[in-house]
Amino acid sequence: MASEEGTVELNADPVFRFGEKVQSRKTIRNDGTYVGKDIGEILVRKGDVGYVSHIGTFLQQFYIYGVDFLDSGHRVGMKARELVSLDRVAETEKAAPPGDEARA
Repeated sequence: MASEEGTVELNADPVFRFGEKVQSRKTIRNDGTYVGKDIGEILVRKGDVGYVSHIGTFLQQFYIYGVDFLDSGHRVGMKARELVSLDRVAETEKAAPPGDEARA
């Protein structure tokens, strides 16, 4: 997994796979890019469970995982460090510690 200080995450395979069950390590709030929700409104709570439904890129540097959170009905783009696999727990426990952050 890449750090945010210049490493290009796209030089490696994605951390997560399509359909993989994941859990949010952070509470994610709308930064204004999620249509139909107010800025600052919580989209995903720390501990929410979802499934990877899309894998895209951001700034030609990072993978962004579209995660469907079935309980809330939200599909949210998240970075690998914001998620942990529930299908492969031992492989993804190295991600950054949990915390709150706005959608960037």
